[in-house]
Amino acid sequence: MIGAPFNSAGTTGGVANAPAELREAGLLSALRARRPDVRDRGDVDVGVPRSARDPASALLSQESLTATTNSIRTAVIESVVLGEFPLVLGGDCPVLLGALRGAQDALGDVALVFVDGHEDAWPPHRSTTGEAADCELGLVLAPAHLPAELTTQLPTLDPTRVVALGPRDAAELHDADVPSLVSTIALLTDRELHGKAAVPTEIAVGRFRRRGFPWWLHVDLDVLSTAAMPAVDYPQPGGLDWSDLAAITCAAIQPGCVGMTLTIYNPDLDSDGRQAQRIVSYLADALAETPEMA
Repeated sequence: MIGAPFNSAGTTGGVANAPAELREAGLLSALRARRPDVRDRGDVDVGVPRSARDPASALLSQESLTATTNSIRTAVIESVVLGEFPLVLGGDCPVLLGALRGAQDALGDVALVFVDGHEDAWPPHRSTTGEAADCELGLVLAPAHLPAELTTQLPTLDPTRVVALGPRDAAELHDADVPSLVSTIALLTDRELHGKAAVPTEIAVGRFRRRGFPWWLHVDLDVLSTAAMPAVDYPQPGGLDWSDLAAITCAAIQPGCVGMTLTIYNPDLDSDGRQAQRIVSYLADALAETPEMA
């Protein structure tokens, strides 16, 4: 378990507090009840968040993003080399960047199962927020003009090595004249997954396995409906329910899956801690049996 208390809005609050809140909610104990060998590596360095948008890259808190990416990359390399299954707890969804790059450094080609309510492929200069959380999948597929100290930390991913499950922001992208990834990668919306999420996930990871690629699982909790998970910063209509997410996760975490990121839970929007407990239960069930690493 690796904490990554990073908020791409350039603050130390909100989603940055998720790793601490999930620990407080008993995540480590719940995982160890199923897998006594689980260990907590603590939190990685996320640098100094700054709520200023870089004039060149147009990203908020770019230096913090670079520090976070580098430290997660190192932690994941160390974990994978030891034969562990790293669970990276965000924080914001750009923690995926360092995690995927670390897995690629350790294992070579690593594909991606991207579970998210958004495509997250806005060009940084087009993002209305400046948050890297708008952009991380786009940066993996086609790096933007970024400073070398960040670019050299980023993973790269051929479009045929990613499947996106659950995006439902097509109308927003259309209205903003931002190209969708639907013609570039394998992508299934929430409507295509609801009530039958396991089968397309199994098909996707089966395709990766036949091609000899291990894969990383990324779960952004805003893939869930607002009724199922209200403690997220950017709610949308539609979305999956917990049973859909559990089905996707169970289908994805099988031999060939080498690690997981979990992101976007905002404890500030969970005053009674109920959502933290729900996340803990979900993770304990999902990770009861993780694939053995070579």
